[in-house]
Amino acid sequence: MAKYIILDTETTGTGEVDRIVQLGFLVLNGKAVDVYNDLCSTDVPISYPAMEVHGITPEMIEGKPVCVDTSAFKALGQLNTADNILIIHNAPFDLGMLSKENFTSKMRLIDTLRCAKHLFEDEEVHRLQYFRYRLELYKQEEAEANALGIVVKAHDAIGDVLILKLFLSELRKKLEERFGSVNPIDKMVELTQTPVFYTKALRFGKHKGKTLQKSGLRIKDT
Repeated sequence: MAKYIILDTETTGTGEVDRIVQLGFLVLNGKAVDVYNDLCSTDVPISYPAMEVHGITPEMIEGKPVCVDTSAFKALGQLNTADNILIIHNAPFDLGMLSKENFTSKMRLIDTLRCAKHLFEDEEVHRLQYFRYRLELYKQEEAEANALGIVVKAHDAIGDVLILKLFLSELRKKLEERFGSVNPIDKMVELTQTPVFYTKALRFGKHKGKTLQKSGLRIKDT
């Protein structure tokens, strides 16, 4: 039976040299849910803009193991099989950071950012925190967090994972409205692999009046 791994990272920044300082994910296995949430140390200083977003300070990761030595990373390695489904919002960013720890996913991938751009195409932005408020997910998160023993913090890795779990239900509703009785997992995997095109013409520059394909950008988009 496939397991569903809903994952997020927090990092020292968004550049090529930056590294993971928190790895959090939920493992959905039937009715069972396992929670992994580890802070980790790195030699790369946490940038102030990153600190402003996730609230992780140098003191909080002092003395913590490096990412590859955390329980979360080791568990992720054990889950890394073709039978399982990896679910991330803006997957290129997190997978890029994990690749610096020599992790390459073998799992089927659902990028909920890509899916959101297909299914909520009329929204101006598709950040996870935007949908937290736009879809009133914040009204459900406390009960969900209590059930799982999670402390909710905006932009904290495990807090974002919790919101992502709730957002998945909204994506499934949209899938049913749009495509009827399709297998939601297979369809989200398909949408993850499908290019996204702007539905509104650009209003400036040399591409004014044209639609352009969106490409995956390795930026933090929560």
